[in-house]
Amino acid sequence: MSYVYESYDVIVVGAGHAGCEAALATARLSLNTLMFTVSVDSIAMMPCNPNIGGTSKGHLVREIDALGGEMGKNIDKTYIQSKMLNISKGPAVHSLRAQADKQEYSRSMRNVLENTPNLVIKQGEVTEILAEDGRVTGVKTFSGAVYPCRAVILCTGTYLNARCIYGDIVNYTGPNGLQSATHLTDSLKALGIDMYRFKTGTPARIDRRSIDFSKMEEQFGDEKVVPFSFTTDPQELKKDQISCWLTYTNEKTHEIIRENIDRSPLYSGNIKGTGPRYCPSIEDKVVKFADKERHQVFIEPEGVFTNEMYIAGMSSSLPEDVQLQMYRSVPGLENANIVRNAYAIEYDCINPMQLKPTLEFKNVDGLFAGGQFNGSSGYEEAAAQGLVAGINAVMKILDKDPLIIDRSEAYIGVLIDDLVTKETHEPYRMMTSRAEYRLILRQDNADIRLTRKGYDVGLICEDRYQRLVQKEQQIEKEIERLEKTVVGANKVVQELLESYGSSMLNTASTLADLIRRPELSYEILECIDSNRVMLSEDVIEQVNINIKYDGYIKRQLRQVDQFKKLENRRIPDNIDYMEVPSLRIEARQKLIKFKPISIGQASRISGVSPADVSVLLVYLTQYKT
Repeated sequence: MSYVYESYDVIVVGAGHAGCEAALATARLSLNTLMFTVSVDSIAMMPCNPNIGGTSKGHLVREIDALGGEMGKNIDKTYIQSKMLNISKGPAVHSLRAQADKQEYSRSMRNVLENTPNLVIKQGEVTEILAEDGRVTGVKTFSGAVYPCRAVILCTGTYLNARCIYGDIVNYTGPNGLQSATHLTDSLKALGIDMYRFKTGTPARIDRRSIDFSKMEEQFGDEKVVPFSFTTDPQELKKDQISCWLTYTNEKTHEIIRENIDRSPLYSGNIKGTGPRYCPSIEDKVVKFADKERHQVFIEPEGVFTNEMYIAGMSSSLPEDVQLQMYRSVPGLENANIVRNAYAIEYDCINPMQLKPTLEFKNVDGLFAGGQFNGSSGYEEAAAQGLVAGINAVMKILDKDPLIIDRSEAYIGVLIDDLVTKETHEPYRMMTSRAEYRLILRQDNADIRLTRKGYDVGLICEDRYQRLVQKEQQIEKEIERLEKTVVGANKVVQELLESYGSSMLNTASTLADLIRRPELSYEILECIDSNRVMLSEDVIEQVNINIKYDGYIKRQLRQVDQFKKLENRRIPDNIDYMEVPSLRIEARQKLIKFKPISIGQASRISGVSPADVSVLLVYLTQYKT
């Protein structure tokens, strides 16, 4: 028997990183929100790596923060080690990464959710999406309870028909032994939604007391900690950081794996799902990179109040006895005691090309999706999608313009565009190489790029927005001053240049021209800049980068202008591609299937050639709605 309960504006299914951001966004935008989770104890859980950020992922976290999301604030509160990656390279690929206290991270995020107005959390399994005439009307739970609503956001993570596998052992559970969701997939298929079967994995956790750290290389955090959130005071982040450790596999490790490869479900055929290309299991590494004599293994603490250590780089689905041999062959792990076995997890997810750039399903009005359910991998990718899905669910209900972030504006834009436009047959992972305009999509300027958008949708308060405006004015004013300030070839200037191995001046030069020299910077020139004013570190950083990379930035901005012309050329919803003359049959089929919203998006669909785009452009000049 079904019981109809009170209705909500938005229902979020799932309380992982996507679900948390989605629910917070809708509730903070004043819509009554109900968030379902199979376990309240699993809110914002980190079932795999206990860290936030990393290469390209650090960009996503800062963009989430710039739009008004929570992930950056939460990791700033709960980090135990922080490190800026790729500092030997240019600023475009600098990426912040922080090791989290995973229990505190989950506890802190749960506290935020539980104290957010307009948000109700309920433990229960959603088994059916209710819809009439192609529009969402509510959800039904395992108990038969019906909750009417105006929009649903699916953030089911790796729980749909999940099964955890190592060797011949199969547990029909979600991550960490939590209850899986076994009914919702059938409901989605009944709505005409195409499903995929993906796989991911996690390494063992080992008791810290059984590790010999003397055989490993200690990995320290940065002395100067940079916050993820633009609202966090760097001075508040100072704390004693916990070290990570580096060791390596060896030929003995690889021999153990090769001798038992037939017992791996990856190779025995027991695992059917497609795994992530860029985060392979250790058995995959040994087979596919047979020429490698060793692989890096990072030993990372899971928190302050636990002895569990995460063995990064050695995820596996090998049998329990093989895992013990394998881990104990690694220097420093000879006496390792496994607390939790490594395992692979298979789960149902969707073909994300069924989604609009707003992350709403094309064929079900009011149904949105975010996170690993969309075929992506990673906490950061999930949170970014959840935030965008939440914002757009609100915009849909309030009949406002949606938030669509394009590839030239943010890594979030690249992530979503890749998912909804390009065919994804494996868990999608964000990488800096996927972003064509990465020089202007740096993590350091995420606030300048996106905070105004967050303000426009209502997630950024007036005070924070005004601070951004003031920051932009300070940057512009200081760059203008430096371009006009001239220094002569006097003794003080020449001695400074000589001390940094920089060429002597033959004539006067502007401070800006000196900053453009690779070996010099804004800070170095302080002693010859008599009119310098006091500025914050983040303003100085932007001044430095904008002057030093001025030519490259301007060239990339010209490329963006060309990109925008195609992106802003909208394709009418009611266009009949069968009526467009000279379009190839494959192009017609792909355009009908994917329903691109712009010429730019159409041009990125596999099977639509530049010639097809030209034909479409000519047709649109004559098209009448």
